Amino acid sequence: MPSLDARQRAQLPASSFAYIDSRGRRLLPIHDEAHVRNALARFERVNFEDEAARKRARLRLLKAARKYGIVPVGFLTGQLDPERKLPTGAVTFLLSDIEDSTGHLARLGDGYSTVLSTARRILRGAVRKAGGHVVDARADEFFAAFSDAPSALTAALSAQRALTGHAWPDDVPVRVRMGIHSGRPTRGSAGYVGLSVHASARICSFAKGGQIVLSRAALNAIGESVPETVRLTSMGEHRLRGLAGEVELFRADAVQQRQGRAFSMP
Repeated sequence: MPSLDARQRAQLPASSFAYIDSRGRRLLPIHDEAHVRNALARFERVNFEDEAARKRARLRLLKAARKYGIVPVGFLTGQLDPERKLPTGAVTFLLSDIEDSTGHLARLGDGYSTVLSTARRILRGAVRKAGGHVVDARADEFFAAFSDAPSALTAALSAQRALTGHAWPDDVPVRVRMGIHSGRPTRGSAGYVGLSVHASARICSFAKGGQIVLSRAALNAIGESVPETVRLTSMGEHRLRGLAGEVELFRADAVQQRQGRAFSMP
């Protein structure tokens, strides 16, 4: 399939692309059958600016596939509507954001978009590998849900390793803070609602860059499945804005050697 040059892209209407980013870049051309098939194959390699943009591109691509009679097996089940798969009942949330994101934006300018897309790619990959589900991603915030609490901790640890080891532009120290909490939220058409969602956000805000902070509820849900290579440290009980009472928090740190579990649940 021949590639489109800049002139050919400019001649096509905006509707011929599944995704146009905020800078006007036209990505994933869908003006003919060959390009629709190529867009389906390349969809996962595109760094979307946020989850809403990803959803819009997904739907436009699916509509184009239907137009040409393409049945995108795998794309339908894995990409079309991830909200259908979001867990219900007992759910463990992982929320994260980038510490000092405004400062990074001021220092890097347009280069910050690379930092943001890379962080999202790392987080999304860790969540999916651990069996979790991406709920939302906007600005520097990232929100995922797990039906299995230990998997949320696995995803957080994996993502932190990758984020810490990444070579960021201009040696900017990109540090992501993460909060993990378990509860029984309500799931509606707009996603999750309930105090457990707010608690997860407050726990994430409590953490410092590079930290993984868990609530007592999350630790109870994980139970004895804490890896031996993880040290858990009690951070005491804290009042978090908008929540009644105090919440007991714990910091999870990966250790280099198999030293045995450094924290025993009381």
